[in-house]
Amino acid sequence: MSEETNPSVLLSTPSSLESKFRSLYSPETTSTPRQWRPAAQRNLRNRWSNLAQYRKDWSTHLEKGLKIANSLVNNYLSQRYIKGWEFGVVSDMPDIRKKTCQKLYKNQILDRSKLLHCYKDMVATTVKMFQAAALMRCFTKGIGSPIVKFDFCPDENGHNDDGDGGGIKVFRFLSISSFEKLAAELVEMFALELNLKRLLVVEFLSIDCGELTGPCWSDELYSGEFDDLYLCCLYSKETNKLKNPKMKEGQETDMPVKRTNHQLDRDVLEVYQTTWLAEVNIDTCRLEEIFSEAGEEIQVKFF
Repeated sequence: MSEETNPSVLLSTPSSLESKFRSLYSPETTSTPRQWRPAAQRNLRNRWSNLAQYRKDWSTHLEKGLKIANSLVNNYLSQRYIKGWEFGVVSDMPDIRKKTCQKLYKNQILDRSKLLHCYKDMVATTVKMFQAAALMRCFTKGIGSPIVKFDFCPDENGHNDDGDGGGIKVFRFLSISSFEKLAAELVEMFALELNLKRLLVVEFLSIDCGELTGPCWSDELYSGEFDDLYLCCLYSKETNKLKNPKMKEGQETDMPVKRTNHQLDRDVLEVYQTTWLAEVNIDTCRLEEIFSEAGEEIQVKFF
């Protein structure tokens, strides 16, 4: 199956999830569970191993992004308060304050680029999570041929195979649908958190930085970002609008239409840095439960 498959169905309600994948199933045209189950088991192990790795990748990007944000904030604040600095023995050097401020400005611009690149990596990782979660079904291919084959998308000849073995247990207790529901819950956490990270990135990039203009929420932060966010259910191609950030089970935040360079107090920036690290939309305990439940079922220890 193409890795560009839109996995947005995973954030639908459970009923719509089931209706999406069960409407085509016909036991008369599906291979026996004995043939289907081993292929389905291998696929599930691969997909959940992928999800576990992507979670680690996310954590790496998280830590890297925090370091970059800290550096950006320090360079910005140093420029704001440089007039009050004591330069000691180098105070008599010509234009020492001006040259120091220019150096800090260049560092801030470099930090902007680094932070945007880190955010792009977080988006890419979240897209991979959605794709892994969308490829948990195992469809029978070439029905009627002497060799039974399996794939992760429906047979192009239109055979009525739902890819879930008719809802049977893949290992011991859970069906494909049950694994999908666990994955949907997992990726929704990261999608919500990614949207909050985007809000913080916009704020960091909008900090007063001389001649550069800061972005606003509705701007595409890098080429192709909206296509990536569409795969994460954070952008609507029908309305050409981004999904506004929100807390889990909360209301969306109204975003300003325009944004200009702005100055922020040290306390506000500290809140932004803390929020970046806090992962407020990711329930760590529940995340561990999901991986533990899936891992116990497929007999793989993830962490």
